[in-house]
Amino acid sequence: MSKRWVSLRRLRQLGMLGMNCRNVDFINRYNDRKLFPLVDNKLKTKLLAQEYDVPTPSLRCVVREQHEISHIERQLADMDSFALKPAKGSGGKGIVVVIGRKGDDFVRSSGALLSLADIRRHMSNILAGLYSLGGASDVAIVEDLVAFDDCFSGYSYEGVPDIRIIVFQGYPVMAMLRLATHASDGKANLHQGAVGVGLSLDDGRCLNAVQFSKSVKTHPDTERSLSDIQVPGWRDILVLAAQCCDMTGLGYIGTDLVLDKALGPQLLELNARPGLSIQVANGRGLLPRLRHIEGLTGRRRLSPEQRVDYCMRHFVAVGGQSQPGIL
Repeated sequence: MSKRWVSLRRLRQLGMLGMNCRNVDFINRYNDRKLFPLVDNKLKTKLLAQEYDVPTPSLRCVVREQHEISHIERQLADMDSFALKPAKGSGGKGIVVVIGRKGDDFVRSSGALLSLADIRRHMSNILAGLYSLGGASDVAIVEDLVAFDDCFSGYSYEGVPDIRIIVFQGYPVMAMLRLATHASDGKANLHQGAVGVGLSLDDGRCLNAVQFSKSVKTHPDTERSLSDIQVPGWRDILVLAAQCCDMTGLGYIGTDLVLDKALGPQLLELNARPGLSIQVANGRGLLPRLRHIEGLTGRRRLSPEQRVDYCMRHFVAVGGQSQPGIL
């Protein structure tokens, strides 16, 4: 099977941000390491969001000790649907999404059944650190399940679509929609086979779409055309992402948001070391936009709304390409 190689010169022309540059020039320079626990721990992120009135799926219970698992059915008794997560997990590992009940069993988004014993076993593994960064001991959190907006109907398979937005110094600089597939086991994780849809910052419409880094035109499971995607309430979503930078004090972050059909935009989680695949989904690089923001004067004095409006004006895409001179 032939492979298509892209030259270093072409990558530079596209403004692609490499891992070393990301780590040295942006993560190390703009992210104080003492603040990392605020985003590496989903429970701390959720509690911080509540403090700053940033909307996030409601926390239903927290399991910190193994002995608590033996009577977990009491906490789950009135919940037909929920998301069970490791607080320190990454890359979607260890997340179990329950969408309903069938007798005494729990129904996963894939339709598979889980017994109460399965739930207890999974919680025990979470606490033991099976899914956490570095295998550290962890806690299990149970939160309300997002009812994703009807605008995404047919665009995501067996899972909730989310929106990843890279925010630098409070400015949203690039965005993509991540759509779950059968290959990704219902998770919005590009490395596991989710579809990444690059989104225009001015209006939230589809620019480009990829799966396993290859261009796609339709969703692989539903066959719905991806070019028709345009996320509603786009400015409000960008403002929420911009607020997360102020909330954490981190200068370079990935914000993962969901659009609930009843509650609107919700913060799902934050990442102090966001990956670089968002550039592949968009078909353009991050580096020119990051350097542009670095060159602004008085950028800290603007409100989240003003920063968003600036990006919506300046980071414009025309015909699937960045507008000349406007990044």
